[in-house]
Amino acid sequence: MTIRKVGVLGCGLMGSGIAEVAAKAGYDTVVREVSQTLLDQGLGRLRGSLDKAVEKGKLDAGARDAAVARLCGTTGFDELADCDLVIEAIVENLDEKKRTFAALDAAVQPGAIFASNTSSLTITQLAMSTGRPERFVGLHFFNPVPVMKLVEVVRTLLTDDGVQAEVTEWCRTLGKSPVACKDNSGFIVNRLLVPYLLDAIRALEEGVGTVADIDEAMKLGCGYPMGPLTLLDFVGLDTTYYIANIMFEEYREKRFAPPPLLKQMVQAGRLGRKSGRGFYDYSAR
Repeated sequence: MTIRKVGVLGCGLMGSGIAEVAAKAGYDTVVREVSQTLLDQGLGRLRGSLDKAVEKGKLDAGARDAAVARLCGTTGFDELADCDLVIEAIVENLDEKKRTFAALDAAVQPGAIFASNTSSLTITQLAMSTGRPERFVGLHFFNPVPVMKLVEVVRTLLTDDGVQAEVTEWCRTLGKSPVACKDNSGFIVNRLLVPYLLDAIRALEEGVGTVADIDEAMKLGCGYPMGPLTLLDFVGLDTTYYIANIMFEEYREKRFAPPPLLKQMVQAGRLGRKSGRGFYDYSAR
């Protein structure tokens, strides 16, 4: 395997998590953000996560310090030039991602592999914004990245077989469990999960049960760790609404169409945990 140095675009929740697991696994890691303020916030979150792992006994202090030593941050693209793999984890906006990949393509060595952590956009449309579509894949990590084992490895019609094999093996070196996916909107997990979450909202709209009862029924009846409406609050109702619209545009099937209640809650600013209120009220917590 030739992947030795990793670049991560974006140091938000997902980007900082991806950078953390890469650095812990022994890879020199460069994180790029659009501003020094966002970069400092993201690296602070990353170091806090490592410190918490030490406090819980899941990581020794020496390994934490070694991981921090492998990390560096930047607000430009030049520092990514010698990376072997660059993973994009920026805002879920097609135009912004395409602009970023076009700039990255001009700055990074030709042999490098590019990947996107998108959860809903198709990989092909991102790959075609570069001059290396055969070296482009999807690597969809799950939140929180340091804890969740799954990575969806998404290949397009143009992805080279060797590239898919290389990034799959790289995921295993992180301690992750990669699964191969076709390049369809939502891949495996969101294609199955999003209709379930939207159906839970429809059930609430139709009076099938209360918020608490729907969640309790799915937890106790199906053994899920949390109910669908709690999960929606955790993910963010605006995020779910955005993803559902993308998937409905792709498939044109009713099961992917966002229900009116979801749209109204987003318009009202009830986005879930991050806004203090969604299906549940978090303002007192």
